[in-house]
Amino acid sequence: MHDHSASELPSLRRQKILLILERDGKVMASELSQHFADIGKDYFTRLDEIDEVKIRLAQLAAQQVQNGQTVMFDSGSTSLQVARSLPRDISLTAVTASPMTAIALSEYSGIKVILAGGQLNPKTMSAGGHEALRLLSGIKADLAITGVCAIHPEVGITSLHFDEVPVKQALLDCAARVIAVTTADKLGAVEPFVVAPCERLHTLITERHVASGSVEDYRRLGIEVEQLPD
Repeated sequence: MHDHSASELPSLRRQKILLILERDGKVMASELSQHFADIGKDYFTRLDEIDEVKIRLAQLAAQQVQNGQTVMFDSGSTSLQVARSLPRDISLTAVTASPMTAIALSEYSGIKVILAGGQLNPKTMSAGGHEALRLLSGIKADLAITGVCAIHPEVGITSLHFDEVPVKQALLDCAARVIAVTTADKLGAVEPFVVAPCERLHTLITERHVASGSVEDYRRLGIEVEQLPD
């Protein structure tokens, strides 16, 4: 979710090619174009690209949130969309390191918002560092909602961005139940930095038609998989 400088992009592309080679034994030009399309996009670019499928996924995830819960929201555009999809009369405590998500949640009269502080990354619009981690580690939440850059049944949940990993790990560690929301193209994918094994998830929400990987791979790991209806 970071905007990378031009000097960083070749290295990121090389890392991506090596990871795909290790995973599949080959690299297709069409697959590379899909993977590289996301490198260098900042938070607001991703936000502008929210489509109908992502909105429906967010709505399905929002149905899992219950009154009276303490819920942690990841800092990505997917979690923001989930926040926007909550019932207007819901009552809960929300925790996030994303000012954008905090603003969206503050529009609900029944939601108490706790915003993790720290150094704000203007490209991702999320806080990080010691202060954010200290606050998150002191909370025991009922539920965490997160998006994923990539998820592979053997490698686990991975991220393209090294500095996002500690906050994501803290979010997963502090919640009794974790829901990951992702489009089908992230299934079976691998990024350079490991966040956690797949088994740390309780529920995976994704599309009905999966082009890469199989949802059964995740079900065999004990993860509940929910897919959009046709």
